Amino acid sequence: MYQNLLNQLFNKIIHCNMLVNTFCAAVNGLEVNTVKVEISMSRGVQFHLTGLADTAVKESYDRIKAALLNNGLKMPVMDITVNLSPADIKKEGSGYDLPLAIGILAANGKVESDHLKEYMMVGELGLDGRLQPVRGALPIAIKARAEHFKGLIVPIQNIREAAVVNNVEVYGMETLMDVVRFFNGSSRGEPTKIDTRKEFYEQQDVFELDFSDVRGQESVKRALEVAAAGGHNLIMIGPPGSGKSMLAKRLPSILPPLSLSESLETTQIHSVAGKLSRDTSLISQRPFRAPHHTISQVALVGGGNNPQPGEISLAHNGVLFLDEMPELSRSVLEVLRQPLEDRRITISRAKYNVEYPCSFMLIASMNPCPCGYYGDPTHHCACTPGQIQRYMNKISGPLLDRIDIHCEIQAVPFTELSKMQPGENSEAIRERVIRARKIQEERFRRHPGIHSNAMMTEKMLHEYAEPDERSMEMLRMAMQRLKLSARAYSRILKVARTIADLENSENVQSHHIAEAIGYRSLDRGDWAERGI
Repeated sequence: MYQNLLNQLFNKIIHCNMLVNTFCAAVNGLEVNTVKVEISMSRGVQFHLTGLADTAVKESYDRIKAALLNNGLKMPVMDITVNLSPADIKKEGSGYDLPLAIGILAANGKVESDHLKEYMMVGELGLDGRLQPVRGALPIAIKARAEHFKGLIVPIQNIREAAVVNNVEVYGMETLMDVVRFFNGSSRGEPTKIDTRKEFYEQQDVFELDFSDVRGQESVKRALEVAAAGGHNLIMIGPPGSGKSMLAKRLPSILPPLSLSESLETTQIHSVAGKLSRDTSLISQRPFRAPHHTISQVALVGGGNNPQPGEISLAHNGVLFLDEMPELSRSVLEVLRQPLEDRRITISRAKYNVEYPCSFMLIASMNPCPCGYYGDPTHHCACTPGQIQRYMNKISGPLLDRIDIHCEIQAVPFTELSKMQPGENSEAIRERVIRARKIQEERFRRHPGIHSNAMMTEKMLHEYAEPDERSMEMLRMAMQRLKLSARAYSRILKVARTIADLENSENVQSHHIAEAIGYRSLDRGDWAERGI
């Protein structure tokens, strides 16, 4: 009898000092760190949370308490100490609710702890015990596989993006009690499996917009084709209603399809930003981002109290379209200069340092003057040369230098618009673009990280885009007359190389250089003093 009482007392002492570990992840930019949630319970009534947690994590106690109560369970009346290890990495967001709740239940004997070390868990708890979606499920799944976890448990809303990762079991759960039953063995279920390759390739060629919808504007279509073939930045200048936005929105339909590696990288960025819809697994088409001209610097390049990707990173491997470019704040436009060159953005603040990729095509549009009708034969422009020059000066010379193609556009008259047949469709243009890109892939196979002519370094220009003597003389004259910068010289050679690739020409010839020089119209000093 005394022995039984001693055994019960010994078991009670062990139970009151139980230590349980669960696992989740901290997302900082695109970097993911495994976090071990250590939970210790002893006699007492207090709750202690350590490990550099932000307010959302500290508030998890109240959400967990309500979720347990509404599911017939109770928060243990004990002294609970939680440590989020490693303690020197900042923990942000509500994704820690699920591993905290399961750890507390396991320490209280309500959940079997035998398999907790095999699974990583993320999820926010609603007060009714339902799991709410979290950001960054895809990079967390990649981290779970890299750390050799057997599986990952996520809210059901995040299942499709997390299940993209193979060689790790991914389970989508709707409620806290589903997870409790999972670890107690009463309802294991089957991991979700998605044929990502099938879905990815099925959706690559489906576009709502097509270039056949655009009547006329053949010169602008040609410029967009060149831009797409070489990954070049482009700006369109023309009066309102000339079709600038219409043409820009159709650019993704002629861009080469995403590769699986590009798609995975792009999807990770959108996952971290919380931009993926519930039915999305992998992004199969190149992003097209078109922020309003009132956008702030932080919204454009990223950052904030909780660092998030900006529009330039959300446009990674795709297009960033800036409509009415001079209407954007000068300070906002100037922050584009470094990302356009480096194709990465590093955000440094006192409390954090994150880096995001941002290899995008910048497509911009603008009116030729404040009223919009400078050079338009059908409307009178009331702007003075000084007003026009001030308007143009809102875009700095260094930024214009980084835009490879300047394309002037005129509105198509109704008499011609009504007679014209549908233009060439996007599929035909895209085939030429893909052929040109394949030439570039073969050319740059020995240069990791270089995929298109727009990415060429100065050394590579001398190797792959060196013009002949006649072309060099033409380029020399253009440099002198237009007073072009050294950067503009490099851009002309890159565009000429792309034009040559579209013609399947091994060498850059004089007519390639001539066309490329024609795409530098905003470099002309007399632009504000002439008609378009």
